[in-house]
Amino acid sequence: MSREQISVLFCRADSIYKTLGLDCWDKERDALNWPGGNAIIAHPPCRAWGQLAHFAKPLPGERELALWSVAQIRKNGGVLEHPRASKLWPEMGLPLGGNRDEYGGFSLSVDQHWWGHRARKRTLLYIVGCEPSDIPPYPLRFELVSHVITQKYRKDHPLFKSRVTQKEREATPVDFALWLVELAKKCKIQNYAY
Repeated sequence: MSREQISVLFCRADSIYKTLGLDCWDKERDALNWPGGNAIIAHPPCRAWGQLAHFAKPLPGERELALWSVAQIRKNGGVLEHPRASKLWPEMGLPLGGNRDEYGGFSLSVDQHWWGHRARKRTLLYIVGCEPSDIPPYPLRFELVSHVITQKYRKDHPLFKSRVTQKEREATPVDFALWLVELAKKCKIQNYAY
């Protein structure tokens, strides 16, 4: 596999990434069999790490997939995507607030709404293999969102918004996927010295 190829780990079976000519590893293909050697975009399951993890019922070994993903990004370069409230950051000591870790990794906070998601979908990215100045330009949108990921208000409350579907919660907007691919292409460990 060429260093220029981007692999997407833990994508949905119906992922938009599959239409982009990328090396996709869904549940059936099993990302744990990925051989390495090129930059990745990792979307490991987050239910064991999110704000509502105490309600989650992850499958055996599912929580460890995020830890494995961090190790692969540190070794091969790329980007990991998780909810902004993910407990993965404090558990792994992932950097926040403009800080870097010993792998040259840094984090970026984005809202998937900027790329067309109907909910705000606050997201943290852990990036290794490029400089913050290499991050492709990204849109900022400030209009109100029409939907939410997690319902906070009752239907009769003035701030009530409908929840997105389970599929929408898990799916990546096409424009965000394209942006992540552009970012991952800039993540090259062999050219990176921190």
